[in-house]
Amino acid sequence: MSDADRTRDPDGHKPEWAPPGAGKAFAGNVRKGVPGGGGPPGGKPPSRRAALSTDELVAGIRARDRTLLGRAITLIESNAARHQDQAQELLKALLAEPAPSIRIGISGMPGAGKSTLIEAFGLHLIAQGHRVAVLAIDPTSSVTGGSILGDKTRMERLARHADSFIRPSPSGGALGGVARKTRETMLVCEAAGFDVILVETVGVGQNEIAVRSMVDFFLLVQIAGAGDELQGIKKGVIEIADQIVINKADGDNRPRAESARQDLGMALHYLPPATEGWETRVRTCSALHGEGIADIWSVVRRFETVTRGSGAFERRRRAQARDWLHAMIREYLERRFATIPAVKAELGRMEAEVMSGDLPVTAAANRLLSVFEAALREPPEPEKK
Repeated sequence: MSDADRTRDPDGHKPEWAPPGAGKAFAGNVRKGVPGGGGPPGGKPPSRRAALSTDELVAGIRARDRTLLGRAITLIESNAARHQDQAQELLKALLAEPAPSIRIGISGMPGAGKSTLIEAFGLHLIAQGHRVAVLAIDPTSSVTGGSILGDKTRMERLARHADSFIRPSPSGGALGGVARKTRETMLVCEAAGFDVILVETVGVGQNEIAVRSMVDFFLLVQIAGAGDELQGIKKGVIEIADQIVINKADGDNRPRAESARQDLGMALHYLPPATEGWETRVRTCSALHGEGIADIWSVVRRFETVTRGSGAFERRRRAQARDWLHAMIREYLERRFATIPAVKAELGRMEAEVMSGDLPVTAAANRLLSVFEAALREPPEPEKK
């Protein structure tokens, strides 16, 4: 503040919530801003980042430009209507030259050490000459709608490496431990030359089935002493795993980890194989000390050899493309349903009657679907000239 300002306002420009008689020592004194808005001197607002064409994004991705890779993923994840058409153009262009890769889903209960294992695993892969992309799915709060997205912090060494790319994404309310655009993001990363894609799911326990429909190999991370031994006899995430590892098998915990390995191994005999022609087994590892990490990659390579030889690998990829088609249709229909004016006009009344108990849920759903179908049969309004 200038001397002239102090003469006119000896107490400084205090906020309106300052207590009476606070004086110049009040810690909340603020300085008057630049006239004309919060921008730079002269009032000129900062310019927006220029939008890139599809060709520019494709060229940047093929050239392994990490900045443009991130911008392409942001475009794909956007829900804005103006971005969706370009996102589809981008994916179509990238699919014209498919890139080979192995896609690995990694799941486990919170506290199992997934991030530590992924960092150790990723660094091992890079040392073997691979380029690794990590798609870390972070849970979205049902209360605030926000996500922490702190996976880069937990994988600090891997995040700094030139041959790795870590992309935290919010689940956005999608079920199954993955994000809505995980499939598309994998394709973009593959086009950028990342030949190993690691998908870290939210980690909700038994209900992470969605990731199975988009990866080649599914790794389940467990720990001993947390009731995990009993999970082996339950249907759910256990029966879709191609490999189970008991993490934190070090120090005093090693005997417990070995016991858990034996119990889970016996339980697997009662479950059908997750992949045709492949036997799921249980191993122990210590991600903190790097023990057993190389063995995980050996199992993945052997899995790829066996399943490619039998044709199971390609059959799964084709089935995943079919599942993706149906998922996109469902997403479109849900979005279209919510934008029909007649549906929106009826929805509030149906919700009120259901909540008051005056109307069964099934009857309300049928009523809304009838309104939706009727609206689709109506001819479109003529364009105004």
